[in-house]
Amino acid sequence: MAHTAEWRVRLHLFEDDDGTTKAHVVLDTGTTAFTCHGTAHCHPADADVPEIGDELAAGRALRNIAQRLLDTAERDIAGHGVAAARHPADHRTAHVTRRPSRRDKKEDRS
Repeated sequence: MAHTAEWRVRLHLFEDDDGTTKAHVVLDTGTTAFTCHGTAHCHPADADVPEIGDELAAGRALRNIAQRLLDTAERDIAGHGVAAARHPADHRTAHVTRRPSRRDKKEDRS
């Protein structure tokens, strides 16, 4: 069975007044939007290299998205009655919002 999909990722990087680099990433699958964050702080004794803060914050946000996808897939597999291999929980801030599908909209009209 062939399957093709395109998921869009938006990654926003910004630095606040105290030197904290923040990353906000949104993965849009078309039916679900995953949103996660990552941060990086420059140690006062270290040289301020903005690119490193960007890399750390973005990497942490993307790692959070990856973990959220794995957790969601595991729940979906369990929902279909199939046992999934369990990996240690990764406690990072993330939330998922589900957008109504066309099918949901049709059911609402009924």
